[in-house]
Amino acid sequence: MNQTMAVFESIVIGKNSIPSLAITVFLMIAIPIAAFIFWRRKHRGQTNYSYLIAGAIGFVVSARVLELGVHYFCILSDNPVSRFITGNTLAFVLYGITMAGVFEECGRHIIMRHILKTNRTRENAVMYGIGHGGIEILVVILPSIISYLMIAVLFSTGDLEKALSTLKITEETASAALPAVWAAANFGYSSMAMNVIERLFALILHIELSVFVFYGVVNSKKAYLPLAIILHMLMDSFPALYQRGLVSLWSVELWVAGCVAAIGVFTLNLYRKSPSLH
Repeated sequence: MNQTMAVFESIVIGKNSIPSLAITVFLMIAIPIAAFIFWRRKHRGQTNYSYLIAGAIGFVVSARVLELGVHYFCILSDNPVSRFITGNTLAFVLYGITMAGVFEECGRHIIMRHILKTNRTRENAVMYGIGHGGIEILVVILPSIISYLMIAVLFSTGDLEKALSTLKITEETASAALPAVWAAANFGYSSMAMNVIERLFALILHIELSVFVFYGVVNSKKAYLPLAIILHMLMDSFPALYQRGLVSLWSVELWVAGCVAAIGVFTLNLYRKSPSLH
């Protein structure tokens, strides 16, 4: 057994890992569902399911299909472009925040302008944001938390060989799998709180940017699309810096909270000026 494989023998699952992960899974499912139910019940006459569905599809197509396609060439493949981006912190950060801003906000704009031509209410703009941010939780964040929970349960049994076999961890894949196992082992209630707070902020931001882009579409204000892209990029700047180990996780949360609050003040004014059915 190589040195990396031997490390798995020393891993001890924290006593709070499994319950905190289980609660996190529940909350990740509950957050988008609760947001939808609350908004739909409050604005039944002004909202339509098509905006929720469009928001979900818009995120999947723009961020998980088109953007990932670009990432495959620029990040995942081995070529001069990918080597430059991954080897240069400034290039990596600028690339990451630009791609996220351009693909998600352009996708939001295209769908709202060219597909959702009816029922253009400010309440539906919020519904779109719930769909966009909600599906991100369900298809991007939730699977990783579930995988951590599965890892924690398997390693907590004390049968290392069975855990490694079930997870298909071999000597060749051990180095790549180790960070996920460590994350699962050390997941606790503080990690749960950070993940839940981060997702709440992200969902609120998607709602705000949906209202922002919606206002630009219904009022034919072209400047709102590039402004939305810039705001999205600014929001993602600290998370991108965190990926490179340049800032702490708490500074990321404070930055995101500040951005959400600042954008929210401006967006609330746009929401009040947007059309609604009474």
